[in-house]
Amino acid sequence: MALKKFKPTTPGRRQMSVASFDEITRTKPEKSLTKKIAKNSGRNHSGKITVRHRGGGAKRQYRIIDFKRTDKLNIEARVKSVEYDPNRTAYIILVSYKDGEKRYHIAPEGIAVDDTIITGEKAKVKKGNRMMLQSIPVGYNIYNVELHEGKGGQFARSAGSSLKLTSLEGEHAQIQMPSGEVRLVSKKCYATIGSVSNPEHNNIKIGKAGRKRHLGRRPQVRGKAMNPVDHPHGGGEGGASIGMKHPKTPWGLPALGFKTRKRHYTDKMIVKDRRRK
Repeated sequence: MALKKFKPTTPGRRQMSVASFDEITRTKPEKSLTKKIAKNSGRNHSGKITVRHRGGGAKRQYRIIDFKRTDKLNIEARVKSVEYDPNRTAYIILVSYKDGEKRYHIAPEGIAVDDTIITGEKAKVKKGNRMMLQSIPVGYNIYNVELHEGKGGQFARSAGSSLKLTSLEGEHAQIQMPSGEVRLVSKKCYATIGSVSNPEHNNIKIGKAGRKRHLGRRPQVRGKAMNPVDHPHGGGEGGASIGMKHPKTPWGLPALGFKTRKRHYTDKMIVKDRRRK
């Protein structure tokens, strides 16, 4: 994938870059694999805002992605098209199985139309094929990795991401995260060979505020620009700093360095912490 830049005709255009979409082979999605998606603008079921700075944005249709693929074991599928998905950073592929069914999968980097992929407990080690961790050679890059058996892929689904299978010992496999953390996962969990497509996504420059609004992101206001009643950083004359106090959220909780992880029962599955050298 390559990035495309424009002539600097405006200040926004001067900084902007977009994906070239060279890999995309189809512009309209498969109608049977889409559904309407209602926007909630960051609100929960009772209408209360739980995620700030959300709202507006272009209309989208949700593409139904198969993250499991385990109900199609040992059935070969052929790639029909590589498509853009507005709901995620990675590209997706439309595949047609030999029994005639069509499905969407996350596209691996380097996949092309008419390539074949397959899912099985054991399969040929090539990009796009999905199999149990115990059948994958140590050292390979994997993506769309299951954390719990049968739940479907949860790890490494965003653009350009991949994990590394580092060890197969006992009942568990050791996988290394991009952060450096090494975690234990059951050998019977499924993973897909390769890395996720669209690796240049992180290098895209938005360029202008309006493009952010198209993505459904509303403006953010600094806490120090507010009044004391609205934010702990607010108040003071002129461009006052937040002072000697620690950075806080609008509700007074620590904003930096405060541990929020509660599921400590999963600590036993972490072999190497990402913070420890």
